[in-house]
Amino acid sequence: MSSSVQSLGRAQARRIALAAQGFTDPPHAVPTMRTLTRAVQRTGVLQVDSVNVVQRAHLVPLYSRMGGYDVDLLRRASSGRRRRLVEYWAHVQALMPVELWPVMQHRMEHYRSRRHKWFSSLDLSLESSLLAEVRERGACTARDLDDGLPRAKEHWGWNWSETRKVLDYLYMVGELAIAGRNSQFEVRYDLPERVLPPEVLALPTPGPDDAARELVRRAARSHGVATPRCLRDYYRMSAAATRRAVAELTEEGELVPVTVEGRPAYLHRDARLPRRVAARALLSPFDPLVWERERTEWLFGFRYRIEIYVPEAQRVHGYYVLPFLSGDRLTARVDLKADRRALGGAGRLLVRAAYAEADAPPEVAAELAVELARFAGWLGLAEVRVEPRGDLAAPLAAELPSG
Repeated sequence: MSSSVQSLGRAQARRIALAAQGFTDPPHAVPTMRTLTRAVQRTGVLQVDSVNVVQRAHLVPLYSRMGGYDVDLLRRASSGRRRRLVEYWAHVQALMPVELWPVMQHRMEHYRSRRHKWFSSLDLSLESSLLAEVRERGACTARDLDDGLPRAKEHWGWNWSETRKVLDYLYMVGELAIAGRNSQFEVRYDLPERVLPPEVLALPTPGPDDAARELVRRAARSHGVATPRCLRDYYRMSAAATRRAVAELTEEGELVPVTVEGRPAYLHRDARLPRRVAARALLSPFDPLVWERERTEWLFGFRYRIEIYVPEAQRVHGYYVLPFLSGDRLTARVDLKADRRALGGAGRLLVRAAYAEADAPPEVAAELAVELARFAGWLGLAEVRVEPRGDLAAPLAAELPSG
């Protein structure tokens, strides 16, 4: 698109955002590593979260863009000698491209400089001994290294030992890196030189201003069109660093000021505006398309809140609710649970509640039923069962074999 664009309608902005996020990429019959790499180039990062009601959070955005894929592709991309992705505090805890490791050095130094303010309660006398243990033993979980130190149960029920706290500090400041996770989803820590490819470790470390420009540049590409708040949130940057980077990238012509129905925003110069978007996908609560809730409401008119930490009696839509993307609109939402023990171990995808948006098209139940069946197949579940909660539950159940 050219710099002559001055004003965009909301529907145009939605299509730009969906194209930037990979929802217009041509599908591959069998997704490959190349497909995955392309998808991650679009999203920039994949948020990691421990909740496994349906599937791990970092796995679902790839499915939403690629369709049914072998999750071993992501394991291979985030491990081994040809590692493409590594975990760090990029958005929040997230898988990011390995080449962002040097870009994040300024963030690591920031955490180190606030060691006594933010990490004052840690037993940092453990620091050198834990590093020595990891150096000798290789990739370890906190449990592997924990010798029975006292644990404190607090903060949403986490039960972290002093070992775990110090390991996380060492990871935040770049002394350790995450080699992967075990089958219990526990982090395995190792030395950066045994996790990152040597060519990545050899890259120069950009200064804070250059790093900020690179992160805003990547955020703008992943958004397509964005407000300054959207650009700041993508990599959780400071307001001042974001402002400077936006001003410089605008001066250089990489960001183009526009308005979206009167709201100031920035268009990335390489953003595409497709004539139409024919997407159909369920979205994780942690999908980059919807994780900034104000942006979701601005672009899609879709008010979305995750209610995991809300007492059950106070939940509006359910515990783990996934928006349904149809075309270029969010037309419904479903509260899902993967019951892997049902049907003698064959498994069932439970739709605990289903709601249509006020402007949803008449065919929303039929479209959602197709997507739920496809999603269940990817999860390895034998059937979809709809429970009678929500205005879309009855028509959705009628569209499914179990209905």
